[in-house]
Parts: sequence; structure tokens; C-alpha cells
Amino acid sequence: MRTALGIRAHSGWAALVAAAGTVDTPHVLERRRIVIADPEMAGSRQPYHAAADLPLSLAAELVRRAVESSHALAREAISATVRTLRARGHQVAGCAVLVGSAKALPELEKILASHTLLHAAEGRMFREVLMWAAAECHLPVTGVGEKSLDPVSLERIGSLRKAIGPPWTQDQKYATLAALMALANS
Repeated sequence: MRTALGIRAHSGWAALVAAAGTVDTPHVLERRRIVIADPEMAGSRQPYHAAADLPLSLAAELVRRAVESSHALAREAISATVRTLRARGHQVAGCAVLVGSAKALPELEKILASHTLLHAAEGRMFREVLMWAAAECHLPVTGVGEKSLDPVSLERIGSLRKAIGPPWTQDQKYATLAALMALANS
């Protein structure tokens, strides 16, 4: 069965769903919470926040190490999911990562000076880490804007809760719809 992954990122973790079918006939094959920030690495969940009070060179190094660590964790989590699905006979045709604003971020020094930009940079960092990891796993990657999700389709996806049980939060619903959109476009 052709399937796609849908992922919705948070600070240090993400909701990952593997789905097949269409919005009208969706099949959720896998749901996972994946860790994409090393709990042993200080500041990895919110690296820009952790870097905000450091001298610029140390701040840049902390962010770089956090991104590098998150790359490895995300690649392993996505790779493990793809292996599991393939072992069950599924063809993983792509991956959709839910994205926010495409607004460009300023240089690091300005990010570190603005609490709002700290959050924006961390959100973008984790989404980009996930997109990079999916590409490293040889999956076509699509960024899907959360604001572009069709409310009627989300309502259909939401009705799956009775059939598949928890967890079935907004994270899983959005990730499922994004996966189905990627599948339809692959």
C-alpha cells in the first residue's frame, strides 16, 4: 500500500503519522511521537532561548550543535518509521511537514534580541530539521502550510477518532491530512 508520512513539529519533539488512502477513505497506519532534541544536551529543546544571553560566538555554536544533534535524532526516527512500514509491505511515497510562516528571519544577533523571534527561529529550526531528515531518507518532501489545511477535510479526518482511538489530537489530525495531501501529489 502506498503511504506517506505527515509530521507536525514542536520544540524538541514532533507528531508523526503514516497514512494511506485519500481524505475520503483515510487509513492511519502508524502514529508516533518522535524526539528531535537530545534530553542530555542542555538547551537543545529551545536552543535560541538558551543562546539569548550568551556572547554571539558562543550562541552560534550552541545553535549549531543543537541543529546537528536534532538532525541525527530526526533522521533516525524517520528512518526507523520507514523501515517499519516497508517491513509491513508499504511503499513510503513521500513526507509532508507542516510549516508556518515563510517570512524570512533576520541574522542571529537580531533573533537573540527578540523573544518573538526566538520562538519563530526555534519553530523553523525544528521544521527544517525534519524536512532535511526526510530528504536524507530519500523521501520527496513537501512543506504544507497549516493555514492551507481545508477545514472540511480536517473534520473528516477528525471523525477517525472512534475507529482508531487515542492519541487523536490536533497534531495527529493535521499530520494525517498533510500526509494524505503529499500522497495525492506524489
